[in-house]
Amino acid sequence: MSLTYAIIGCGRISPNHIAAAQKNNLNIVALCDLEQGKMQKTIATFNLSSSVKQYTDYREMIASEKPDLIAICTESGKHGQIAIDCITAGIHLIIEKPIALSLEEADQIIELSKKHNVKVSACHQNRFNKSVQKMRNAIESNRFGRLLYGTAHIRWNRGEEYYKQAPWRGTWEQDGGALMNQCIHNIDLLRWMMGEEIVEVVGMTDNLLHPYIECEDLGMALVRFSNGSYGMIEGSTNIYPQNLEETLYIFGAQGTAKLGGKSVNLIEEWLFADKKDDPKEVKEKYAENPSSVYGFGHTPLYADVIEAIQQDRTPYVTAEDGRKALELVLAIYKSSLENKSVQLPLNNLSTLGIYEQLKRLGEGE
Repeated sequence: MSLTYAIIGCGRISPNHIAAAQKNNLNIVALCDLEQGKMQKTIATFNLSSSVKQYTDYREMIASEKPDLIAICTESGKHGQIAIDCITAGIHLIIEKPIALSLEEADQIIELSKKHNVKVSACHQNRFNKSVQKMRNAIESNRFGRLLYGTAHIRWNRGEEYYKQAPWRGTWEQDGGALMNQCIHNIDLLRWMMGEEIVEVVGMTDNLLHPYIECEDLGMALVRFSNGSYGMIEGSTNIYPQNLEETLYIFGAQGTAKLGGKSVNLIEEWLFADKKDDPKEVKEKYAENPSSVYGFGHTPLYADVIEAIQQDRTPYVTAEDGRKALELVLAIYKSSLENKSVQLPLNNLSTLGIYEQLKRLGEGE
């Protein structure tokens, strides 16, 4: 019997979730959004059953429906509290990135999910890209040899119309800037590939072309990992005239690999000392051509979470993974704000905390 499913938030990313739910034969029982029109549009677009309930209060939906699995697709600043309420009710979760905007809430999500034996997956769907899986396999097989450094580049475009569509975008309270919203997927991949544990971060952020938002449209950082390797991050939403690329490079003593395309969906360089595979064949076999930067990863992520629930195992992408990506972005913000390097791990930091510091600095000038 298929699991029952509901979604909270029917905005820009929700169609990817609904499509993935349908492809995985989930029983969609309810939608929740503050705007009735968005729910009606979703029902029409996906030809959902007339029995699918519509709610404007997610707590009421949880109490009435108590589905097996919920996807949280609201504005980022609401992810944490909604997740905590769902977990406390014993409901499994897929949480759109970022998992929360505060490390304290991320830690609560992790702690409560263990207490209530609830599966929680952070929606970093690019981990399921064919190209990314091939690179990860090379990392796990030690084909790179000693890891030297990796670089993540997110060169995209977001104009004023994008921010007008949803006033919460680009705010410290509900979103963050380019790094937290657009770049966090590739930031997650860099940390995952390079060894995850970080010692130090040096970051710079700025707002160059978007005076109508509070946060950054450009972020750059140097990262030092505990295994002796390094990372570089470049994230921008200023690229003229449209999205250019999202790339991930890994450089090792015995291997070089580059993932590219609009959303790290292509292998563009594949050079290894062991010569176990033909670079040309690898590039052809692991190429995908998604219609948008969201890629094809939602469907396999959903399949994995469903299996994790049924088999009572840990999802492939965990809440802890979501916390690590969040921590790295917050570390870059903190470093940029304080104009100094930041040591990890971090505790009790949030985008609102960064905002409060910014306000204090502004008042002191």
